[in-house]
Amino acid sequence: MKRLFSILAITCLMAIGTVSANATTFATTTATVTTVTQDDTASEDLSFHQELKKRFIEGGPGFMGIVLLCLILGLAIAIERIIFLNLSTTNTKKLTQNVEDALNSGGVEAAKEVCRNTKGPVASIFYQGLDRADEDIDAAEKAVVAYGGVQMGQLEKNVSWISLFIALAPMLGFMGTVIGMIQAFDKIEAAGDMQPSLVAGGIKVALLTTVFGLIVAIILQIFYNYIIAKIDSIVNDMEDASITLMDLLVRHKK
Repeated sequence: MKRLFSILAITCLMAIGTVSANATTFATTTATVTTVTQDDTASEDLSFHQELKKRFIEGGPGFMGIVLLCLILGLAIAIERIIFLNLSTTNTKKLTQNVEDALNSGGVEAAKEVCRNTKGPVASIFYQGLDRADEDIDAAEKAVVAYGGVQMGQLEKNVSWISLFIALAPMLGFMGTVIGMIQAFDKIEAAGDMQPSLVAGGIKVALLTTVFGLIVAIILQIFYNYIIAKIDSIVNDMEDASITLMDLLVRHKK
């Protein structure tokens, strides 16, 4: 019996030792695999940038540089417009309520002071309408409509340049493709033989300009659509606020 217990104890110790060894080996293997995976990921990230740089250089500095310039200028204008439009956004309901309270408590001058202390095109339109409040309602309405057109022009400032770059980038890419194909056929004509290497090299360079031009156009198109939607939202707020202001002035004159 004692021998049996001794054998069982030894067997248990050996099993525990084996499990511990296997766990240690598994942990070491997992850590090694994780390290290798991280190294591979970093290598893939690095190779992606290197590949992008290589493809850009292969496309030729002439057309690829112009396409890159379209992207830089388009993004600069888009970011400037987005910042301007976000700063121009006003809480119209709160502004209308403040103007109404100021009209009821302090009159037109108090309401104009509220508009002076508020940024955005809606507040500017309110101010122009209140500035003509001493005249008839038609004069105030004409002032609001005229100044609304001025504010809309400021909102749409430089947006046409983004649409220009959206159209220009693919055109430059296609032009680079056509020129690359012409150069490929010139090489074939000079060599006097239809070698695949001559054709493949020229076509690859030609298609790279088209790819980069389309990528630039897609990126700028996303920003352009966002800007147009933002402008439409602000213009709708301006129109609603103008109607509300006319109603306030009519009630105030009674």
